[in-house]
Amino acid sequence: QVQLVESGGGLVQPGGSLRLSCAASGSILNIADMGWYRQGPGKERELVARIRSDANTNYADSVKGRFTISRDNVKNTEYLQMNSLKPEDTAVYYCNAQLRTYNSGNYYPFWGQGTQVTVSS
Repeated sequence: QVQLVESGGGLVQPGGSLRLSCAASGSILNIADMGWYRQGPGKERELVARIRSDANTNYADSVKGRFTISRDNVKNTEYLQMNSLKPEDTAVYYCNAQLRTYNSGNYYPFWGQGTQVTVSS
């Protein structure tokens, strides 16, 4: 069984920083793309950042220059460093991983449980 466990959310003032982590565990053979999504109040879930297995990244326009995604392939963990946070960044943040287990030959998407990020003074 595969689990993605997130940590690092919380309340921060505008202009502040937070670092999210997402650790994948279980019978994982390998991980392809990893990413972070978010869903704000009354909004649809949107892609925030994605990092491929070759470390290529892409970001939503709204977070470029402020957020940085990274991964540790040994620990099966991804990170999202969020700087210069704005109230509009307030959302539940979900991690995602496209991975293959020892029991399957295909890659499937797995999701974390979500972590709340609130940016407010």
